[in-house]
Amino acid sequence: MNPIYQAAQDRYAASESIYERCGQSGVLLPKISLGFWHNFGGIDPYERSRAITRYAFDHGITHFDLANNYGPPYGSAEQTMGRLLKDDFAPYRDELFISSKAGFDMWDGPYGNWGSRKYLMASLDQSLKRMGLDYVDLFYSHRFDPLTPIEETLQALVDIVRAGKALYIGLSRWPLEALKFADKYLRERDVPLLIYQGRLHLLDRAPQEEGILDYCKENGIGFISFSPLAQGLLTDRYLKDIPADSRMAREGSLKSERLTSELKAELHRLNEIAQSRGETLSEMSLAWVKAQAGVTSVLIGASSVKQLETNLKSIYAKPFSSEELQTIG
Repeated sequence: MNPIYQAAQDRYAASESIYERCGQSGVLLPKISLGFWHNFGGIDPYERSRAITRYAFDHGITHFDLANNYGPPYGSAEQTMGRLLKDDFAPYRDELFISSKAGFDMWDGPYGNWGSRKYLMASLDQSLKRMGLDYVDLFYSHRFDPLTPIEETLQALVDIVRAGKALYIGLSRWPLEALKFADKYLRERDVPLLIYQGRLHLLDRAPQEEGILDYCKENGIGFISFSPLAQGLLTDRYLKDIPADSRMAREGSLKSERLTSELKAELHRLNEIAQSRGETLSEMSLAWVKAQAGVTSVLIGASSVKQLETNLKSIYAKPFSSEELQTIG
């Protein structure tokens, strides 16, 4: 039986270094946030998830990011969050910034996917029940629905805030024109868009190339990058072979055919730059995302306390020189 958890008293000692204002809101997010996409599901050891979450909070990481279908199985990451709140974090609820999402498949039939009012509202009610919460701090539309009227999706988000089930609204992976429409619609209803979640890393710069990051920066919307290490590609794990215990070896969301000879060469090139900075490839990759203008936070996963400890070092990484940025490309 673990002793009663007491958070580290010095968890906010480096607060000036750790937090970034989210757009033009009153919210301060940690520059590194903890995601529950993997390693917190029903198939994962609870005590390991617990140790990772405790370590994160003890080091000032207050933002925990979830979604209805994180697991596996679906819903189990939120169940883990509910258990963590009950076992450890209930006294600290008001220090936490907890997000969840709906938009991808969750249950069978026509009302368990995409962006209808029925799905979003029902899913959030289920998420709150799994976590034992009255509200989440942030609720996202997890993806843009090209068939449901955009006004229906957005009005559901407005009404979720007005019902007190979420404090803020976010969008994940919406195209630029839909983002612009949503920003205007939500502002006109006094529920301004807090943050946009997009995939930004050294191997995928779509939010920059498509103008999404610039739009968010210019209009007071925060930006959080998910999968900043490209599901582990931007670490030292794949510099040689495919490790037997890796995500790629399991042929899940990261397929082995992704690791082409060209990609291997690029990873080795980036690793050499990281070594010249006295950093690991993962540390440099996280620092690069964090250094991009308009980025509020970088969302990482962790399969161990040691991995989390290593990745948190990127908060204090030295600035990139213009020569380094040019070399990185």
